Amino acid sequence: MNVEGYSVWRDRTVWGLTLTSFFSDLGHEAQSTLLPGFLAALGCPPIALGGIEGLSDAASSFVKLGAGWISDRLPRRKPIVVGGYAATGLASGIIALAQGWPLILGGKLFGWAGRGIRGPLRDAMMADAIPPEARGRAFGLHRAGDTLGAVLGPLAVVLLLAWGSGKGTPALAWMRTLMAWTVVPGLLAALIMARIIREKARVDVKRADLSHALSRMPREFRRYLAAVGVFGAGDYAHTLLILAATQLLAPAHGPLRAAALGGLLYVWHNVVYALAAYPAGHLGDRLGHRRVLAAGYGLSVLVPLALMIAFSRGAGTLPLLAFVFALAGLVNGVQDTLEGAGTADRVPAEHRGLGFGLLGAVNGVGDLVSSLVVGGLWTVNPALGFGFAAVLMAAGACGMAFAGGTAERA
Repeated sequence: MNVEGYSVWRDRTVWGLTLTSFFSDLGHEAQSTLLPGFLAALGCPPIALGGIEGLSDAASSFVKLGAGWISDRLPRRKPIVVGGYAATGLASGIIALAQGWPLILGGKLFGWAGRGIRGPLRDAMMADAIPPEARGRAFGLHRAGDTLGAVLGPLAVVLLLAWGSGKGTPALAWMRTLMAWTVVPGLLAALIMARIIREKARVDVKRADLSHALSRMPREFRRYLAAVGVFGAGDYAHTLLILAATQLLAPAHGPLRAAALGGLLYVWHNVVYALAAYPAGHLGDRLGHRRVLAAGYGLSVLVPLALMIAFSRGAGTLPLLAFVFALAGLVNGVQDTLEGAGTADRVPAEHRGLGFGLLGAVNGVGDLVSSLVVGGLWTVNPALGFGFAAVLMAAGACGMAFAGGTAERA
């Protein structure tokens, strides 16, 4: 197999981006695991977490749109990607200094803007490096690699939280220290990206203005984005999943141990995610990326339904929550792998950066809606928030099932 000079799809670009994402996720997923407990220790309500996550994701997504379009007009994407990874790494240092939610919001906005800058450009570099028939596997390998970091980061946090609890260390001070240390793997990711990835300058750059580039997006891609957006409006931030486990387990285990167990469940979530990502991509390459993605969307509805029942009963057991987190990890592995592969299938190569930027923007708007609404309804009754999520996820699954369009673009 020879595609534009690449004899195999698992080349230096794919492996280098996988290693970069491994260290980046190691840092920011450790941060995500700490954040719910850190906010609780500072006395912030659940809606603060929902607002911080939703606004940060929305900011990231709007940056993705602009960054993706600009990158299509540049011969090289790599320098911008390196800067984005560095910003994400530094964000944890800002958050570690916080005495309340405003500085945490500022740190998250800064870090997630960097994440927004790098995301569509990295995915476009990946899509450019691999043939269409291997996109599912390549994106699956990349997602599996970054999720390995998302396993080890939260696992380290859980072990260190347990160690600090055994030593009698004040919870807030210990969480602040751990948050500061998450800067290290984030900056290491930027260094690896700068040193390992070799990007050839693109010679076919077309400097179309944004309105013209948007008009080139195929109708099938617009229908695809609509389904992604409806589903995303119910797909709340994963930190709210950790918070749900923490609150359901706190009566039986106490706040610090419940926070550690919530983090451990998130590790389990990420283990399942890592194991599911590559098989999901392989299955998508065989059966069709959209079809497998629609099935994953449909399966995801069971997660908020189970949490709605748990909150309605006022308690949750570890076995039940282990099942919920495993199911969430499975569907997230399918979603994150095949949304990217499906986008590459439907977008012209010369506008691939913009296509991934649009995907990120739609997902970000959905994240903002879902995190704010679920977090807001939580203050009334958590079951209402998860019921809202279930309805929107089901609608998105139906939309994806009937979105149509199977053409793959080189």
